[in-house]
Amino acid sequence: MNATQKFTLFIDDNFHYMDESERTFGGVFDSYEAALLRAGEIVERSLQELFQPGMNAEMLYQHYVMFGEDPWILETSVGRLNFSAWNHAKDRCAQICASHRSA
Repeated sequence: MNATQKFTLFIDDNFHYMDESERTFGGVFDSYEAALLRAGEIVERSLQELFQPGMNAEMLYQHYVMFGEDPWILETSVGRLNFSAWNHAKDRCAQICASHRSA
């Protein structure tokens, strides 16, 4: 990584899919790891806000892809990076639902 490499985080709104006017700025990071951490936090917050008692993982995931926040990372010299908020959310849905069942 060179000293000028920056990673910009953007957040799309799944409810307004493909509507760039609904996109928000999530910050600029000096490392991919820092941007990735913040993106994961955004997905996690979104899932926690969407969760309702009695939901299973598939229901929570469907709510996320319809209404959740969809962060993505842009690296200035290469473009959009390979991070999928939807894949991350799918992985977390089962864990979130299981933790609420055992609580």
